[in-house]
Amino acid sequence: MTKREEIIKNYVDGYNAFDIDKMVRDFNEAIIFKNINHNEVTMVLNGIEAFRKQADQAKSYFESRLQTIKSFKHKGDTTEIEIDYIATLASDLPNGLKKGEQIDLSGRSIFKFSEDQIVELIDIA
Repeated sequence: MTKREEIIKNYVDGYNAFDIDKMVRDFNEAIIFKNINHNEVTMVLNGIEAFRKQADQAKSYFESRLQTIKSFKHKGDTTEIEIDYIATLASDLPNGLKKGEQIDLSGRSIFKFSEDQIVELIDIA
């Protein structure tokens, strides 16, 4: 396993465990986070504190969540992972999904690195 793969695995392990400190352990302070859903940018966060705040809010949405890494692709300063994602909702959401419903999808995440820090993270569903 490469250093980047270890860093990404740590992030995913932290995500699955609702452990924000573990998730951001290898983030650069100026991290840029983007969420893209159906080719539309739905969220942009600048800086580690904005990411922490959003990650803390998102914890309340789920009873459980599990990202499973299917593959790693390295290119230059980026690494892309393909993931399977399963989550159970802890409450009703504005989009009509209800408490107890399960979300099951596939997606990918692109991690941009500077040395051994994540400087940008793009989640694509």
